[in-house]
Amino acid sequence: VSTSHLQLAAFALGTVGWILCTVSMGIVEWRVWHVDNTTIISSGIAWVGIWKVCFISYLHVSPGYEEQFCHKLSGYESFIPHEIYAAQGLLLIAMCMGLLGLSATVFALRNVYMGITHKTLITRFFLVGGFFYILAGLCVLIPVSWNFYSVTHNQSITFPPSYYMPSSPAAQEAGAAIPIGIVAVILLLLSGTFSLSYRFPVTANTITK
Repeated sequence: VSTSHLQLAAFALGTVGWILCTVSMGIVEWRVWHVDNTTIISSGIAWVGIWKVCFISYLHVSPGYEEQFCHKLSGYESFIPHEIYAAQGLLLIAMCMGLLGLSATVFALRNVYMGITHKTLITRFFLVGGFFYILAGLCVLIPVSWNFYSVTHNQSITFPPSYYMPSSPAAQEAGAAIPIGIVAVILLLLSGTFSLSYRFPVTANTITK
């Protein structure tokens, strides 16, 4: 047990990283668009996520009230940029890989804390867990970096007229999903490194005369 403290930390970090990965995938604030025309987008701000696009509008709403309008991004629409396609697929893969990493680590830690001294079994499951953690971290890193690049270069998206979105914003900035994703990457890579660093303790056999 005394040799698996790093692996216990890997499980804790991996759990938080996996949760943050899921959170970043679910929220819409990947890109924050600032638009000049506030006829429909009343607040002048729209949020572009990997699954939907949302903005606040006061049209057809009682005075003093606002309503959020969202359009889902279907995977079959040709106007969706490649970095959003990549984020949709890779974050789903990362979520599955992270869950497999957590399962492998839990199994290995269970054997350690129950005193099951099966060297090959414990070592292999820590290695498998570390591999899945690192793979999950890389699957999050790619879409986060790609979308951040698109934000910094103010790249446009040609939305269809039904979305009521301009093809390019006056300015845009990274939303909350990107820093959350970066933290998830760091935690998943750390947990993978800790899991891979496990070494089964070597015990010397002593003969008492």
